[in-house]
Amino acid sequence: MKVAILRHSAKGQRGGTMAMGGTLGLVLAAGTIYLAFLGGDWPAAAYAVWMLGWIIGPVFSGGGDETLRPEFFSLIGLPARRMAAGLLVSAFVGVAPVISLVALAGLVVAATTPVNALVAVPAMVLQLAVFVLLSKVAVALLGIALRSRAGAVAAGVINGAVLAFLGQAWVFAVAFGQGGQIPEFVRYLPSGWGLLAVRGEYPALAAMAVLIVLLLAAWAALLSRRAGASRPSARGRRPMRAATGRGAVVAKELRTWSRDLVRNHQLTFALAYGVFFAGAPLVLGWTGMLPWAAPIFIIMAAAMTANVYGTDGTVLWLALMTPGSSDVRGRQLAWLVTVGPVAVLVAVAFTLVTGGPWALVLAAVAALLGGAAGLVPLISVYGLVPGTDPQRRTGNPLRTSEDDGALTGLAYLTLALVALTGAPAVAVAALSGWWGVLVGLVTGVLCYWGFGLLAQRRLAAQGPELLHLMRTGRRPDGRAAAGASYKLPDMPKVQRAIVITGVSFGAIPLIPQGVLAAVFISDGRLRQSWFLATYMPPGLRWPVAIGFMVLGLAMYGVSLWLVQRAKKKT
Repeated sequence: MKVAILRHSAKGQRGGTMAMGGTLGLVLAAGTIYLAFLGGDWPAAAYAVWMLGWIIGPVFSGGGDETLRPEFFSLIGLPARRMAAGLLVSAFVGVAPVISLVALAGLVVAATTPVNALVAVPAMVLQLAVFVLLSKVAVALLGIALRSRAGAVAAGVINGAVLAFLGQAWVFAVAFGQGGQIPEFVRYLPSGWGLLAVRGEYPALAAMAVLIVLLLAAWAALLSRRAGASRPSARGRRPMRAATGRGAVVAKELRTWSRDLVRNHQLTFALAYGVFFAGAPLVLGWTGMLPWAAPIFIIMAAAMTANVYGTDGTVLWLALMTPGSSDVRGRQLAWLVTVGPVAVLVAVAFTLVTGGPWALVLAAVAALLGGAAGLVPLISVYGLVPGTDPQRRTGNPLRTSEDDGALTGLAYLTLALVALTGAPAVAVAALSGWWGVLVGLVTGVLCYWGFGLLAQRRLAAQGPELLHLMRTGRRPDGRAAAGASYKLPDMPKVQRAIVITGVSFGAIPLIPQGVLAAVFISDGRLRQSWFLATYMPPGLRWPVAIGFMVLGLAMYGVSLWLVQRAKKKT
């Protein structure tokens, strides 16, 4: 069943995406095998990263591979352990397991004797099973955590911290590199047990087998919890007393922000990501990035909520049937009320710790808040990805849509666009100080009003079509709609590869190597880091940073141009 589904889904755009992801994965696998030739603890560190990827990756892709769901087999009456074992076998069918198995071929390279090279074969299989089961258990635990507010908040903090630390891996690489050694505990993590086995410590094989049995039993128990019905809260609620249509929308949205566990998780994740990403350089004793926790939080919060209409589902009919409800304006105001105070508090607190730069931070916060509040509803109504109605969500609360690729593209697009709304204010603040704050306020208000107006007009003109899109997954004219805004038109394979590469990796030169590098250069206290511009002579640092920004914008621009040209031809 899994093979048949993958064979049919590997056609068209999804097949191209799988091919691009597979190619990138093979490059990483080749790098892992190369580290195995270096010896020492480098392979153990590499496999630890692969294990983290298996655990964390599915959390941010809507629950990982759900080609076969437990709900599909709940009516058959299979025992939980038998169903878990069957789903585990099917989990080995796919691109990610094959690539991971290639990376685990480094165990053969790391073997010290011919006998150990033979041991590497079962070690590879057992190690892959450990990766897959850790991924399944982590996703199942998170799904259960998202059934309570405390669990959703805790999961958001953990996920945000882990992803932020992975994004700031250079900090820990520098910190560990100062001693010249990778920490010894890395080899004793479950990701390193296969390496221990091929180096002569054969009990590690038995340890992996025991761990697999325990993880399989835990997953079976969690699958039973997943199949059960969730119990809604019966606690009384204070009635809404809004006097206007806009006030009603604001009240409804604020209650949704406080009650919807998925939104609780998203907001907590965005805050944790911003705080931990900016705080990671404290390991090196550098505090210069702390004030930027608030701007990072705002941008990430916008990316997490960019599909706000799609996530809410068919409740849109209430707004369409209520003239003068001011749905867009109400959502904008509720978003500002939810995100704004937290962002301002974080910005002021962390900037007080470092003593500045006040103008840069306040300009960025003012511009980004207005830009995000304007772009979130605009992107949602123009690039809506049909989602599952909240009351019909499956046992995996992370999966709010059937098209995770479209949601990922929407999030990346939002990251880039929201960051661009703050660029003018930050540039003026860097050059003229407090004038940048005024520019940030002006651009923030203009983005809030202008983008909100465009979203309001789009909703008024295309509201019934958007509702039909969310109800059926198809547009009224019959075109496929799941991710329709991001479905590439027919074009040559080379152009398709250019578009996918540009959209997928354009953010790397634009944000880290461009915008963040410029921030570090202007700070003047961190001479070198993993950003290329910081290694340049003083006269070339700004040109290199600006060049990366131009490169990132060019990648997005060329991709958009190729898509638009292909659409005109069709």
